Amino acid sequence: MKINRLLPILGFVAILAACESEPKEQKQTKKQAAPKEKKSIAKPTFNADSAYHFVEKQVSFGPRVPNTEAHKKTAVYLGSKLEDFGLKVYRQKGVVTAFDDTKLNIVNIIGEYRPELKNRIMLFAHWDSRPFADNGKKDRYKPIDGANDGASGVGVLLEVARQLQAQQPEIGVDIMFFDAEDYGQPSGGMMKRKAGTWCLGSQFWARQTHRANYTANFGILLDMVGAANAKFTKEAISMYYAPHIVDKVWNVAAAIGHSDHFVFQQTTHVGEDDHLYINKIRRIPSIDIIQYDASTGAFAPHWHTHDDNLSVIDKETLAAVGETVLAVVLEEAK
Repeated sequence: MKINRLLPILGFVAILAACESEPKEQKQTKKQAAPKEKKSIAKPTFNADSAYHFVEKQVSFGPRVPNTEAHKKTAVYLGSKLEDFGLKVYRQKGVVTAFDDTKLNIVNIIGEYRPELKNRIMLFAHWDSRPFADNGKKDRYKPIDGANDGASGVGVLLEVARQLQAQQPEIGVDIMFFDAEDYGQPSGGMMKRKAGTWCLGSQFWARQTHRANYTANFGILLDMVGAANAKFTKEAISMYYAPHIVDKVWNVAAAIGHSDHFVFQQTTHVGEDDHLYINKIRRIPSIDIIQYDASTGAFAPHWHTHDDNLSVIDKETLAAVGETVLAVVLEEAK
């Protein structure tokens, strides 16, 4: 395990403290050298048009906020698509408490590819969308489409599931769509504040997994992976818990020609995301493929605004992420 790039312990404590307030806090970067020798890896088949269609379909239901009709319809769609692709599907239902004490009816949707195999990887994304546009300047109390923040990661993973059915690699893969990631406390003093209210679906699953004693070799989270010209840096929480998995994924990306998206730079711009709880509670080394925008020092300008709609989604970015994740899976199956 390569540990020479771990964050200082005190620095990470600061990150975890930030997690209790908002998902975006610190803004630091550190350049890293790309690998001198690229391993020869074949670029896998991945259909970006198909991934885009899956994003578009989710957005068509309307904002995917828990306790709404759009949320219910999307849940049915996602579960049925995973079943269409031959995965064994679990619908883990529960009730969680939001920052304002609202009781949210949630469902984590898990699709198992080759459930009989012990050699497993978990791939995950959140499927809900933000109930307000607290980073915007208009209609701040109205829910957003969440085309990039939510739907893009799910769209990529649905296409990965379709390719697993077609390519049949000899490895277990669990595709997990976590709910209520984006129902955390609003910023800017919009409403009362309460700690620990982000990533409620992944917290729920991590404490009571769909299978008893569930484990996996490692996990990869996809969050905000569809915007044009997106850059994915090595974010600090991933580097703290699973630097060897970060290196594995970024090296595969470079080997198949996606180093323009997967940048060899470490950044501290994520305060809290689903992979944090998979690491902390389940002890499964997990990383986050998440966009870093140099213009903001954090996320893209459309983050948590009504500009996060289909217009920001780019098929080339979806392909870069999907091909990289699928190539990692296929390499692990060898």
